[in-house]
Amino acid sequence: MAKEKYVMALDQGTTSSRAIIFNKKGEIVAKAQNEFTQHYPNHGWVEHDPMEILLSQIGAIIKTLGKGKVDPKDIAGIGITNQRETTVVWDKKTGKPVYNAIVWQCRRTAELCEDLKSRGLGDYVKKKTGLLIDAYFSGTKIKWILDNVPGARQRAEKGELLFGTIDTWLIWNLTDGAVHVTDYSNACRTMLFDIDNLCWDETLCKELDIPMCMLPEVKPSSCVYGNVGKITGLEEIRDVPISGACGDQPSALFGQACFESGQAKNTYGTGCFLLMNTGEKRIDSRSNLLSGIAWGIDGKITYALEGSAFNAGSVIKWLRDETGIIESAPQCDDFAAQVKDSNGLYFVPAFTGLGAPYWDMYARGTMIGITRGTNRYHICRAVLESIAFQMTDLLEAMTQDSNITLRDLRVDGGASVSDILMQIQSDIAGVKVNRPENSEATALGAAYLAGLAVGVWDNMEEIEKNRKVQKIFVPSLEISKRNEMYTSWKRAVERSRNWER
Repeated sequence: MAKEKYVMALDQGTTSSRAIIFNKKGEIVAKAQNEFTQHYPNHGWVEHDPMEILLSQIGAIIKTLGKGKVDPKDIAGIGITNQRETTVVWDKKTGKPVYNAIVWQCRRTAELCEDLKSRGLGDYVKKKTGLLIDAYFSGTKIKWILDNVPGARQRAEKGELLFGTIDTWLIWNLTDGAVHVTDYSNACRTMLFDIDNLCWDETLCKELDIPMCMLPEVKPSSCVYGNVGKITGLEEIRDVPISGACGDQPSALFGQACFESGQAKNTYGTGCFLLMNTGEKRIDSRSNLLSGIAWGIDGKITYALEGSAFNAGSVIKWLRDETGIIESAPQCDDFAAQVKDSNGLYFVPAFTGLGAPYWDMYARGTMIGITRGTNRYHICRAVLESIAFQMTDLLEAMTQDSNITLRDLRVDGGASVSDILMQIQSDIAGVKVNRPENSEATALGAAYLAGLAVGVWDNMEEIEKNRKVQKIFVPSLEISKRNEMYTSWKRAVERSRNWER
């Protein structure tokens, strides 16, 4: 009898690096996690140390292997999923970053984005990349590094520097500098990639003064990029193929088995990310949603509509760490359950601006409707509702753009374990919320993509059969009450907009 093969997923997120080993049934066999430092050098700036990310990820691999649940020789492939737009520029020879990684949340290039808009590039960017001009994406972050790090531009023009999103950074290091590559799902979030012709756009690179020799080769999301090199601590998995890469949100879409056009998932993490599979057809959004590549497999491209809320799980963290209203995330649920509603309180968590459908980088957080009767229970309830309202904004926009009515919303991510949040989501959006047994959809998607490339799974039908539903939440709120709450939410959003202007 043939020995069972396993796949390791590296889930490199905004606040932690994880390594998870999955079996053929898509079940978790072993996992480990390391948090790393968040740097806020200026107002609205967010950075990570790329070396700390790398070491935290290698450490997570070592910890996972150290649990002894799997013989390293039985690991057939490694898949990588990652925070997407976060930008690293490093020296090709030394491997040392020239600056900290500029994180997707960072707003330092807002003025640069305004300049691009004033030059009339908005329509061109949307047509070529499916994106809106925003500080969120990698292109302006690369330009900032080249413009602000002494000597960086000259070195880049000489071909001495490389750019990558975090998948590229990890693959380059894990292959000991042998492979400089990214996949379609990550490339399409740089604001430099032509998603119809599947190539870097020369015009956009010129507009942003980015030498194209810095950019990685773009490949499918499921294929063998290279093998683990001679890395200290990883001797046991040397030569294991790195066979899958996908940005965190499309990876979760894949992990949720949303393989058909019209299927959608929402990930409740640091931010919230809603994606709908639109098949082999790219849909141009009329509602300021993003259109991009979900994955590329076997010569076929699958597109997706996407909307995001920058602050979701991070709001609960703020409630705990900065206000002291709660001592733990579960306590937020407990407090919210003490009251039947938020007593007219609305919270707009625009800490770093608003994403789709508003795209207002100057919006800031607002709490409105406070009365003498407002207490911490109402605040906790309003915080949970704010997450659900943001997702409802996106669902409404997606329905309008695609003319598809969702049967259900598949959910995953850390905050999806909250029954009260999922019920609030179902009530406010008016849709069934479908939560799987395995909430690790992001890592699972990366594992599936890697496993397909090395034959652990034969096809996507086999993967779909693995998915098991843990609970379905059904809307129970009266439509009139739901509409009243949603109208008030919209009013609260308007109060938060353009604050930093």
